[in-house]
Amino acid sequence: MEEGRIEPGHGVLADAELVWEEELWRDDEAGDRSGWFCVRTNPFPCPAAGCTFVAGFMTAAHLILVWERRDDPNLLHHAQRAKEVGRNPRIQAYEPSYGPSASYYAWEAAGGPVHGVRVR
Repeated sequence: MEEGRIEPGHGVLADAELVWEEELWRDDEAGDRSGWFCVRTNPFPCPAAGCTFVAGFMTAAHLILVWERRDDPNLLHHAQRAKEVGRNPRIQAYEPSYGPSASYYAWEAAGGPVHGVRVR
């Protein structure tokens, strides 16, 4: 395909700003998540260059990931992965006082963003 030429079946990125931000997939509108479950861990720093955020839970884009069921296979899988890297995971009931949350499945449906990204 020649540069600048539009053909059927090919995407074209215009001079638009692409933004992945927490608001795109954070679903606090889903209601109170008291009684949902999260994975508490030993504190660990955000892996993004220059970010000073330190998490004490399994997070994505600095939001605590939560599951409706304590025995959710994805919750157990992520807790096991945290154990394998020495983060001492503990599954516990989520409380809003822990901080902002996002449903694991809403995060996954949004493509699994891990940090705010801006592309110009």
